[in-house]
Amino acid sequence: MVIDAILLHPTDNVATAVQDLQAGQAAAVRLERELRRIAVNEAIPYGHKFTVRPVRRGEEILKYGEVIGRATADIEAGCHAHVQNIESLRGRGDLRKEA
Repeated sequence: MVIDAILLHPTDNVATAVQDLQAGQAAAVRLERELRRIAVNEAIPYGHKFTVRPVRRGEEILKYGEVIGRATADIEAGCHAHVQNIESLRGRGDLRKEA
């Protein structure tokens, strides 16, 4: 079975490309034994993330079933999810909760 990207957890809203993907491609995305097709709307480099459903500005980005960042803009399904539209939430002292 040839795949183009993987989802690492059922709650993830981004998949990781396992090869370069072209705009307009119907990417084969695997989650465990399930395989689905996601329309890719822009070129996605190998190893980069793209959304598997629309993500709204301010929404958490989930990979590995964990929050890895927050969307800084609306991201349509099948679009590149990277530094241009995601901010990291790790190591930010301004987000610390008071004890």
